[in-house]
Amino acid sequence: MRPPAAAAIAAAVVLVDQLTKAWITAVFPLGSQREVIPGLFRLVHTRNRGIAFGLLGSSGPLVQTLLLAVVVAVVAVLVWQLSRGNGDRLAGLGLAVVLGGALGNLTDRLFRGEVVDFLDVYLRLGGREHTWPTFNVADSCITVGAGLVILAELRAARHKHAAQAD
Repeated sequence: MRPPAAAAIAAAVVLVDQLTKAWITAVFPLGSQREVIPGLFRLVHTRNRGIAFGLLGSSGPLVQTLLLAVVVAVVAVLVWQLSRGNGDRLAGLGLAVVLGGALGNLTDRLFRGEVVDFLDVYLRLGGREHTWPTFNVADSCITVGAGLVILAELRAARHKHAAQAD
């Protein structure tokens, strides 16, 4: 994938992520929720100072600063990798989507000191509620992008194995 295309994809992800977070913060007071699909999906305005699934969310300023440094380092590696402009297009797409997600959450950390989460998937069975941690568009893009990179790597390995068999 060419660097300008990767940059456009990453920018689009950041834009959608930040617009949805701006909407949720404007429309839903912190802690409020609205059922979208009863028993399955709701919008919930929450905040997360931690990393994936809220890990390290209650840690002190030193750990929070280290988390921020790790995110900046990851963004730098992704930008470097994409700037090379070579390789599999699917992997490039995946990296661009991951970069956009990382930048979206980094923007929150820099300007809010925490990440806005609002997508809440759950399942109500037998009177009990089983929930997945609340997430946002950036989190979704990081997950989907990582999946695309893994898929590209598996596809490349399969092609390499097939070529060696010939």
